[in-house]
Amino acid sequence: MANVVLVHGAWSDGSVWQAVIAALHDDGHRVLAVQLPLTSLDEDIAWTRRQIATFDEPVTLVGHSYGGMVISGAARDNSQVTALVFVAAYAPDESESLRTLTGRGAAAEGRSAIRFGADGWSTLDPDLFRDALAADVPATTTRVLAAVQRPTHPACFSSPSGRGAWRDLPCAYVVSVDDRILDPGLQRWFAQRANATVTELPSSHLSPVSHPADVAAAIGGMLNAGTSPGSS
Repeated sequence: MANVVLVHGAWSDGSVWQAVIAALHDDGHRVLAVQLPLTSLDEDIAWTRRQIATFDEPVTLVGHSYGGMVISGAARDNSQVTALVFVAAYAPDESESLRTLTGRGAAAEGRSAIRFGADGWSTLDPDLFRDALAADVPATTTRVLAAVQRPTHPACFSSPSGRGAWRDLPCAYVVSVDDRILDPGLQRWFAQRANATVTELPSSHLSPVSHPADVAAAIGGMLNAGTSPGSS
């Protein structure tokens, strides 16, 4: 039995992990899905660290998309965290922000769905949500996800990261090959830089929804791998 803390991405909440949680529970693990405030990177990191502290034992942190920025910050100088799993996620290093990292990758057509309000808060156009994030998820599900999406503050995207926690911890990375909002080539670069164990899925950005068993298996593989980083 292991302890797993799951961190969602922008415009989302912990419910995207529902089927992954069920699979991890079936394998006997304890799981907590964080509900980020999405008000700033620092506040999201602080809230995640609070959730980690609810466990008395070591924790594996899993982040999807923007959640990769969060788990890297929450794991830094935190002896309770023993491993990281990035799921179609940003894996930053010192002084890198989500915005600067996005600029390293190829243009992604799904980013045209992002809408910024006059106050800077962002959402995804509901009519473009499925095509941008979840083309392999049933339309009935994506309509619900679009309707319950949570606005995300621009400070989440512009705040720089500290030293990458992947430098000090074993990592796994789940690449979404058919991702339309986070360049798959950039995902592979994150994985290579982190010396991560890699799983590639024929998935949209929302692999926790479209391929939950595979995502859970990748997390489980990291839980069973001990503390030695590797690659595949």
